Amino acid sequence: MHKNKQNKRKIAIIAGSRGEYGYFRPIIKEIEKRKNLDYGVIASNMHMLDSFGSSIDEIRNDNLKIHAEVFNTLDGYNHLTMVKSLSIFMMQLPELLKQMGADIILLAGDRGEQLIGAITGAHMYIPVAHIQAGELSGNIDGVTRHAITKFAHIHFAANDDAAQRVLKMGEELHRVHNVGAPMLDELVDGYITPREKIYKKFSINKNKPLVLIVQHSVTEEFDQTERQIEETMKAISKLGYQTIVVLNNSDAGSSILRRVILRNKKPFMRIIPNMKRQDYAGLLSVADVIIGNSSSGIIEAPTFKLAAVNIGNRQKGRLQSTNVINVGYAVKEIEKAIEKAMSPDFKKIVLKCVNPYGDGKSSKRIVDILENTIIDDKLLIKRITY
Repeated sequence: MHKNKQNKRKIAIIAGSRGEYGYFRPIIKEIEKRKNLDYGVIASNMHMLDSFGSSIDEIRNDNLKIHAEVFNTLDGYNHLTMVKSLSIFMMQLPELLKQMGADIILLAGDRGEQLIGAITGAHMYIPVAHIQAGELSGNIDGVTRHAITKFAHIHFAANDDAAQRVLKMGEELHRVHNVGAPMLDELVDGYITPREKIYKKFSINKNKPLVLIVQHSVTEEFDQTERQIEETMKAISKLGYQTIVVLNNSDAGSSILRRVILRNKKPFMRIIPNMKRQDYAGLLSVADVIIGNSSSGIIEAPTFKLAAVNIGNRQKGRLQSTNVINVGYAVKEIEKAIEKAMSPDFKKIVLKCVNPYGDGKSSKRIVDILENTIIDDKLLIKRITY
């Protein structure tokens, strides 16, 4: 087994957004149990920003080892600043990995910082392991995910559909592992704020329906951002259900989206920039429907038997369970979908839904592979299969 000078294999974990933290935390907890493994978190982008809830505090409060905190995000939140922000991260990352003595770089999902981690690792000949490889998603994220695959050395797929897609991209069979989605592990294990605490913390009337909104900007539809979120907010305003809006990520168009949300706020709405993962899971457990275009409506909601109204193209083509209703951006279409999601007939369907993303035991499978994979030329020198 390849080890660093501390006689432990060191895993560098690249964290750029709150969404990825749900993937990483159960894996880190598993790493901490292994005498042959060590890790360090390189936190960047949204984690570092007050305007996005300073989620670095959650990492600190969980007493996880942060190797570096990188401020790389430029204000503006448009296509230009999005690219320049990633270039800043790429300038710093090689030195940070060298300082850490990283043996493996662990990435998750489809965000820009993860792609920078993959490019850097491949060029420094540090093996790159990628969680949630092979899935379909819209936005620039979908392209980013598959680009990561071509740089990565170890692919962790959440289901057979994703694993087969990675193989079709010409990746060698020995690199592809169908392990499930680690973000479900904590949910299955009950790492969730209890219902009564959620009701109290977020001032929720448990006798009334609750709508949860998580909608991000779609970068290739940047010029339509304002109209898209306006349609969602108008639909919610017309229906008048008690609503919690969890604010969006830092993609191009994010400042426009936030401005429209705040402009359309109604007395029955509560707007939250960021929250602890277990609180978010708690909200998923008490909500009647999640609305927007977040992957959590597709990946996490089925575990809670929660209906999801998925708006637009951001998650287009992604493997879904029967809890999902797909709609366009029209107010009436969104309204109709929400009413369907709230109906007794659809709730019966959702109660029987099966999560296609795993069984809650993914982290152990992933860490076993991180610990035992031999780091040699077979791993580091990639060959395409066609």
